Amino acid sequence: MRERGYDIDSPRGGGKSKLADDAGVHRAAVSRLIQRQSMPDLETMRRLASVLGVPLRDMLIRSGRLSEDDLPIAVTRGGAAAGAPQLLSPEEAARRMGVPPELQAVFVKVTRAFLPERG
Repeated sequence: MRERGYDIDSPRGGGKSKLADDAGVHRAAVSRLIQRQSMPDLETMRRLASVLGVPLRDMLIRSGRLSEDDLPIAVTRGGAAAGAPQLLSPEEAARRMGVPPELQAVFVKVTRAFLPERG
């Protein structure tokens, strides 16, 4: 945030409000994220990541709520060409992230909405 010119350290600097305005999100979401009080919803994180020029994956990791182990970039699977990575399925991601079984179907549905369509 600082690297992008948002003064988030000064209470009167206006950086949090400007970032919230630029991203089209509520200022409280920005404040809670910075203070590590809560994780904004996925759409808020997506908007903030876009304004900051940061990949959403990095934003989630930098927020401190998820680790690189929680969001691996790619894994190789049996039968794939040597060195050919495949992305995790939403089901596998839910399992690895510890999403409770009763919420996995919702997680998969929401995740699929953000994935590119396969041709």
